[in-house]
Amino acid sequence: MWITWKAPSPNNFNPAADPGLMRMPKSRGGCPATLMKKIQRLEMEGISKSFHGIHANKEISLSVGSGEILGLLGENGAGKTTLMNILYGLYQPDAGQIKINGSPVRITNPMESILMGIGMVHQHFMLIQNHSVIENIALGYKDTPFFFPKIKIREKVASFSRQFNFTIDLNQKIWQLSAGEQQRVEIIKALMNGADLLILDEPTSVLTPKEIEELIIILRQMKADGHCVIFISHKLDEIMNICDRVVVLQKGSIVGSADTGKTDKKTLARMMVGRDVVFNISKEKLAKGQEILRADQIHVTGDMGLPAVKGVSFDLHENEIFGIAGVAGNGQRELAEAITGIRRIDSGKVTINGKDITNLSPRHIYDHGVSHVPEERIRFGIAPGLFLYDNAILKQHHLKKFSRRYFLKYNDVKTHTQGIVDDFKVLTHSIDNQIRNLSGGNIQKLILGREISEQPRLLVASHPTYGLDVGATEFLRHHLLKLRKQGSAVLLFSEDLEEIFELCDRIAVIFAGEFMGIFDSDDERLCEIGLMMAGSKRI
Repeated sequence: MWITWKAPSPNNFNPAADPGLMRMPKSRGGCPATLMKKIQRLEMEGISKSFHGIHANKEISLSVGSGEILGLLGENGAGKTTLMNILYGLYQPDAGQIKINGSPVRITNPMESILMGIGMVHQHFMLIQNHSVIENIALGYKDTPFFFPKIKIREKVASFSRQFNFTIDLNQKIWQLSAGEQQRVEIIKALMNGADLLILDEPTSVLTPKEIEELIIILRQMKADGHCVIFISHKLDEIMNICDRVVVLQKGSIVGSADTGKTDKKTLARMMVGRDVVFNISKEKLAKGQEILRADQIHVTGDMGLPAVKGVSFDLHENEIFGIAGVAGNGQRELAEAITGIRRIDSGKVTINGKDITNLSPRHIYDHGVSHVPEERIRFGIAPGLFLYDNAILKQHHLKKFSRRYFLKYNDVKTHTQGIVDDFKVLTHSIDNQIRNLSGGNIQKLILGREISEQPRLLVASHPTYGLDVGATEFLRHHLLKLRKQGSAVLLFSEDLEEIFELCDRIAVIFAGEFMGIFDSDDERLCEIGLMMAGSKRI
């Protein structure tokens, strides 16, 4: 017999009123001791959800079965994450129901979802920055003991990490980890809880190609073992390679679905954005202009007090995009933060247009014409509790066009913000909206619009297309090439090799804080970039 559980109010529980739901005995901790058997099939029927009168989901119905990987596609703000947050218990639907193995269930919080066998890896990591890896895993693990939790689960976590080839120091603080390493912690948390259904929200956005291959192996093993997987991704190649079926959302509604074996990328892209998408962007040859940036023997210390950048030197010119490729955690973040003033440079020198900007504040470096799209956009790119129009002028509020002495000219600020929203297709019902209410991709588009709008001399862009749908990615890459053509320089940090090869004029490969080589984009030696990224070869 399949047994499901609904979290009832203690004062109004009436099993006869809803025969599809049954109350379960509780463990000493107050949670149900046993909730249900293995998930064979999950269905979401007629799910609707609105925020401030705006539909995020509208009458969505989908299903996923044992041994199946379901892809979920849609533009930024299409409602994919909202739908999965409902399934995970973070939101309650306005209408519709969820069924597991044919029986209706009500999921009122993530703990119930976990106990029912549902795990989720979020696009924005649900980790406590000042706690260690082992502490975060212990907090999220349903079987963590009350006494000495870190000691008792440490070997289990280490064994599990070895099983899936995750090499992470369990004593490191989360804030000391790269985005890719934090992603691995989230995956360990979900899989350790024995999820029968695993929801992955943009899981590969911050992973290297090798890490993606390892994740795909894990997912295929889970599929072979009878698990269900819902895979949200903007990368159509991944959807086609990993998923059995795909469901496409647009503006909160399902606009189509298909078996991946019976469709193609162009069809899915057209379904998702309502037009044909150009997958290969042509880049015209441009002559180098004058030197914009020069970094000379830069040394930077990382968060753990160890050298993160070791004697890096390079230059960057007008009409040029300079790409830095490497596996997460090899000094890219520290180098970007050092150039933009977020992190102190131990030794070495950085100049912009011949002027020394070494260890100036981010504000003063911005005043020298340097804009920055940070790797961690929520942490460094926005003020989540402020409105869109406040976030649209961060670092720019002191400019004369936005302020008069001590007062902001809000009419001009809002006009500027609306221009960014329109030009960069930021999906929001109003600029008088807190930016935390936007989807991750739309937050990224607002940040990009803000940083590009002032025609910077140098744009430092760390993973700029992270979390963007295929249409927005195409749009952004065109903007970067347009910026290049207008005489700006772009320093691009990316783990997407396709993006690096498509956009960059020169490419540096970084490993353990050192450049393994700098190459023109048409250099034949770049075929060995994988070996250089792994530190096996220096040229």
